[in-house]
Amino acid sequence: MSDELAAQYERALAVRRGDSRTEVSAVEIVDALLTSAQAARASDIHLVPDETGLNVLWRLDGVLQPVTRIGKPISSNVAARLKVLAELLTYRTEVPQEGRLRNVLGVGKRDAANVAAAIWSDADVEMRLSTFPTLHGEKAVVRLFVGSGTFRKLDDLGLPAEIRSGVSDLLLEGGGVFLVCGPAGSGKTTTIYACLREVADKSAGQRSLVSLEDPIEAALTGVAQSQVNPAAGFDYATGLKSLMRQDPEVILVGEIRDRETAETVFQAALTGHLVLTTFHAGSAAEAICRLSDMGIEPYLLRSGLLAILSQRLLRRLCDCSTESTNETDRLGLDVTTCRVPTGCERCRGTGYFGRLLLAEFLRNEATELGRAILSRSDADDLEQLAVQAGMKTRWQSGLGAVSAGQTSPAELIRVFGRTRNHL
Repeated sequence: MSDELAAQYERALAVRRGDSRTEVSAVEIVDALLTSAQAARASDIHLVPDETGLNVLWRLDGVLQPVTRIGKPISSNVAARLKVLAELLTYRTEVPQEGRLRNVLGVGKRDAANVAAAIWSDADVEMRLSTFPTLHGEKAVVRLFVGSGTFRKLDDLGLPAEIRSGVSDLLLEGGGVFLVCGPAGSGKTTTIYACLREVADKSAGQRSLVSLEDPIEAALTGVAQSQVNPAAGFDYATGLKSLMRQDPEVILVGEIRDRETAETVFQAALTGHLVLTTFHAGSAAEAICRLSDMGIEPYLLRSGLLAILSQRLLRRLCDCSTESTNETDRLGLDVTTCRVPTGCERCRGTGYFGRLLLAEFLRNEATELGRAILSRSDADDLEQLAVQAGMKTRWQSGLGAVSAGQTSPAELIRVFGRTRNHL
């Protein structure tokens, strides 16, 4: 370990101890916090104020975990330091603010930049800061896009071969909507970014690629990226209508949030544009029903929708896991063998290390499914028809992952819950 790396870890250890000595500056604490979070593969850092300081937590493999506390004498300076790095107004503590951090570790310190590169292979890590006023001061959340250099292409996502092939084929289409759905934090943006990179590589500059995002989370080579600004009247629907006059062929829309955006997306698809976008829905079938409930006409869904990829991220068992003979019976899962978490130094005692992607791929090409969409059938009927046409549900994929020892029964229940009558 280099001297610079050792020094950075000493500062990280001071943060872990809740060291609030005056000689430990807010700059050092923020540098150590961001660096140690990257080293731990955390996706989010939460700084939650209370009467005596800041509670520091981070989200590791999708689960929020306590890390340390920062004492009152310096806690307010930590939030202010983050706001300076994100170019936010430090004196405005009574309103929410959002900003983007990039290459911020050790600003003004040559050695810290080397430390960041040594700890993380992709030192150009995208980060986003969100602040929010609370009773005891500003709560700050830093989102770290630490996987931006890892999951860059479709082959890196870990999709099953048949889904990987299906997605790759539809990216060659000249028009239609490809929808990636799932709850917050399920990797939707990572997936559509990988898809757009795939399009850019295959087209070799011969297709016009544009995006409309909120916010832009990573720079994409060969793509004209734009960020919406609702305060200036530049929202998704308005921006998308203007983009249509920019002679695009492939459009990435960060998210469908309202009826007007959804309608514009499907109109763009029907006029010869390939649109990649995300949507919050529990499954592929539920996404169709939600769009219908938003007021999208069934004929638009039937004609404009190419496919839906519904995905979830589950924690992957660490190598320290052990075999169990009664866990699946206790949880009522139809699996004969499984493994359960144990905990070791590598996984920080959690029993899990990294995450795996579970997905279901609904291709809008089955005749019966198309008729069901036109007749506004409910989600259960749509899912049943999709399964009959060959779709493997996310729950079936999850049971397979448990049986293969990739994840635990408890993790499957944590992500999917017990209430749904899974197919």
